[in-house]
Amino acid sequence: MAGPHLQQPSFLLATLKADCINKPFVQRCHDLETVIEEFPAKELHGIFPWLVESIFGSLDGIIVGWNLRCLQGRTNPTEYSVALDFLDPSGPMMKLVYKLQAEEYRYDFPVSYLPGPVKASIQEQVLPECSLYHNKVQFPSSGGLGLNLALNPFEYYMFYFAISLITQKNSPVTHHVSPSNSAYFILVDTYLKCFLPTEGSVLPPPSSNPGGAIPSPTPRSPAVPFTSYGMHHTSLLKRHIAHQPSVNADPASQEIWRSETLLQIFVEMWLHHYSLEMYQKMQSPHVKESFKPTEEHVLVVRLLLKHLHAFSNSLKPEPLSPSAHSHTASPLEEFKRVVIPRFVQEKLYIFLQHCFGHWPLDASFRAVLEMWLSYLQPWRYAPEKPPQSTEPLLRSVSEKWAAFIQENLLMYTKLFVGFLNRALRTDLVSPKNALMVFRVAKVFAQPNLAEMILKDASFKVKSHVYSLEGQDFQYKQMFGTEVRNLVLKLAQLICQAQQTAKSISDHSAETMASQSFFSWFRFTPSEMNGSYTGNDLDEIGQDSIKKTDEYLEKALEYLCQIFKLNEAQLTQMMMKCGTAQDENGKKQLPDCIESEDGLILTPLGRYQIINGLRRFEVQYQGDTELQPIRSYENATLVRLLFRLSSVLNERFADQMDVLCSREDFVGRLCRYHLTNPHLIQKIRYSPMVKDRTSQNWGPRISLRFLASYRTLISLLMIYFIASWFYIGPVGCTFIILIGYFLYAVIMTFFSEEGWKPHEH
Repeated sequence: MAGPHLQQPSFLLATLKADCINKPFVQRCHDLETVIEEFPAKELHGIFPWLVESIFGSLDGIIVGWNLRCLQGRTNPTEYSVALDFLDPSGPMMKLVYKLQAEEYRYDFPVSYLPGPVKASIQEQVLPECSLYHNKVQFPSSGGLGLNLALNPFEYYMFYFAISLITQKNSPVTHHVSPSNSAYFILVDTYLKCFLPTEGSVLPPPSSNPGGAIPSPTPRSPAVPFTSYGMHHTSLLKRHIAHQPSVNADPASQEIWRSETLLQIFVEMWLHHYSLEMYQKMQSPHVKESFKPTEEHVLVVRLLLKHLHAFSNSLKPEPLSPSAHSHTASPLEEFKRVVIPRFVQEKLYIFLQHCFGHWPLDASFRAVLEMWLSYLQPWRYAPEKPPQSTEPLLRSVSEKWAAFIQENLLMYTKLFVGFLNRALRTDLVSPKNALMVFRVAKVFAQPNLAEMILKDASFKVKSHVYSLEGQDFQYKQMFGTEVRNLVLKLAQLICQAQQTAKSISDHSAETMASQSFFSWFRFTPSEMNGSYTGNDLDEIGQDSIKKTDEYLEKALEYLCQIFKLNEAQLTQMMMKCGTAQDENGKKQLPDCIESEDGLILTPLGRYQIINGLRRFEVQYQGDTELQPIRSYENATLVRLLFRLSSVLNERFADQMDVLCSREDFVGRLCRYHLTNPHLIQKIRYSPMVKDRTSQNWGPRISLRFLASYRTLISLLMIYFIASWFYIGPVGCTFIILIGYFLYAVIMTFFSEEGWKPHEH
């Protein structure tokens, strides 16, 4: 039957398009439900492509559609509920799909919007391995443009639903959206539970005819003949030698055609963006990435993998008699047996390899990590429940999972090495990065898992490795010397990160303890010279530092269990990390070499800075009075007080110089409060300063602290309290001056000598 693009525009279609502009969303859905119930398939056939596009958006991403990925019950409860009911497997939209399915209508889907490897294969006249594309390629007629797939209504609907996760990347978002709470995420979960049930069988589609049934799609003659498997006649499409027969080849399996079709579409649209050849080419750093998955995309794939594990694990136990098995196993049970190795394994492996190699080195990698760990642990989704225990012990992995581990060995070993290489390039002082190391170590430390990985060396394993990586691939043992050295490097990095977190924690505690009453006025040397002595943990707080230490400590413990690390080696590493601190407990500078132009970072020094292991002490080197006005200062007062300070410093410069030159207590008092001794020393010996006798570097009065809002508020509070005791402004000012003088005297006793007179 002709595609919809050849049909004349109908009055029904024009009316529905007008309703999109004039009617609210809920009313439109109600009207559509009435149309689907009352109109015949011939009329509905003409509106179906438009309706699918208006829901899921256009393939080029210009039309957003219902924006299901941003639709949430918390923000739009009415639209959210209506959309889910309309698109439910038993809702009006699926009724329309089955109504058209009964008439065997076909709809064109452009090949140009298929994933890269599939599109390239079809354009090169090679039939893709996936049976989803068989007998569907339509070559353009005279004057037509591009290749198309002729899809039945169910396939067409699911193609658009699945690919909208990829094409609708620029959806307008006006608020924070949690992907796992969106209508799209809920629909994916609903479709998986309906068409890949863990209990019972797939529900039959509703019939539009009383007592009738919707027929499953039957093979039809293609517009252009092309090769079928097992046949050898001339064709424009070449035969793909790696094809495996589809589960649907058996007539008895037609009852699960929707299950297989749904899974194939999801896997093709979400995972098949990299072929093995493309992946091998992309190992070069000069190759530009063609497709970049998003965090939301990865979360949806993880939902798929978790459900597939539950679906596969719901397989009924095999009967004792082989003959009984052959007669009683249903097509759905057979599908459960092959669903992961046949449809998912290879494409997921290449997808994960790409993510491990190209994902940014930040906390967003957690989504990829959890997707990987979910796939590695099918036992978590088994029907049997783990025994309840009050002790937080890891559950032992049963021997019955040995076959899965053998078939997915590279998922465990090579991707583990990929994670090690990522971890060695991240800042493990960050709690989020430390958590990721902890999660991986905890999973691989499950009892008996490492032993099962270690003993896998059968022909079956070798066949699996070669099928995924090619015959030239050199497999590296996970517990070999090379990987073990990487683990030791990670262990050393963990020790260093623990020391760094401890030093940051100690520094924060010291800073808090050393703050005086006048530091509340924001008048402290560290702020006035602009130095920075912390990192991101300063903003997170002590609780996050504690979490980092806990994650790293447990991760190190798990790594020791997995790789049987020597306790003496770890102790030696801990001692080396401890000696990285100097006598005063401060961190050393990054590794550098001296040159004529000053210090130059070595590769080790760059590594230390990137990972937060060492840093340079960055301080403001200019005139503290000329620093930019801070947010906690009054701009007008800063300028006025600067002018007043300049007049006083110019008027009494000689007198202050004489006072600071004295060797008695008065001299120490003046040097402490009228100079910045550390800055003076740096300026005195700096080759960049030409005029070393400038008054800007000598003793001077600074009144800038009075421009602080906290200072002003404090003075007002003092005057307000004093008024209750009938102390006038003059008396109150006298008390403040006496208090400041006593503070200055006390601080002078505990200070080192500051500025000294210039040598002429």
